[in-house]
Amino acid sequence: MNLRRRHKEDAEVSTESLNDIMFFLLLFFLIVSTLVNPNVIKLFLPNAKEAQQMAKQQITLSMTKDMRYYINKSELLFEEIEPRLLAESGKSPDLTVVLRLDKDLTVQNLADLQQICARLKLKMVLATDARKG
Repeated sequence: MNLRRRHKEDAEVSTESLNDIMFFLLLFFLIVSTLVNPNVIKLFLPNAKEAQQMAKQQITLSMTKDMRYYINKSELLFEEIEPRLLAESGKSPDLTVVLRLDKDLTVQNLADLQQICARLKLKMVLATDARKG
């Protein structure tokens, strides 16, 4: 009679490559998360109690705290704003300019941009942040 015990093999899960897989997934998500909004202009808008959506043709005129001007995410000098808006208004007669100014800017900065839009007879809207109001 053969009374020897048989040597049983245990089931194993190999986790040697798990560290590499987790590293590559982490690297992938870090790279993808930086590409989500690469052309965002960082502004802190003033607060408002109510928000109103616009459905007309619009162009965004932004001004940062360090006096940098943007029209639809492309940077330009203050002297280039009026010719650029004039060219854009020629493309669309019912154009509305959305003014996005940092909340730390002065009223004079707002008035300078409003004068340009008033000379060109463009409709203007001041963008605010309703989430914090």
